[in-house]
Amino acid sequence: MPTYFKTSGHLLVCQHVNCKARGAQLLYTALWNALDREKLAYFKTGGSVRLTESGCLGACSFGPVLCVYRQRAGQLEEGWYAAADYALGMAVARAVHAGEDLPTDRKYGP
Repeated sequence: MPTYFKTSGHLLVCQHVNCKARGAQLLYTALWNALDREKLAYFKTGGSVRLTESGCLGACSFGPVLCVYRQRAGQLEEGWYAAADYALGMAVARAVHAGEDLPTDRKYGP
């Protein structure tokens, strides 16, 4: 029987051509290392945030694009962010982990 990790939310960082040209690969690596270091990553004891590279998230002119999905109050909540950077990514990750409201800075869409 496989072991399942409890997650509080899932962050996706676009790795398509336009976002990569705007630093998405560096953003993903920096977030991965920080989630690991701060024990927020789902595979760490007490951690709960999943981070994944993704294909195009559709806002190519405004990258790097980051989106987040989580269950909150019994409903699916999502947040989409343009021109994401390390500080914004960590603010989103910390809010997800703590069950707090998502940041509004650079948020667009639903």
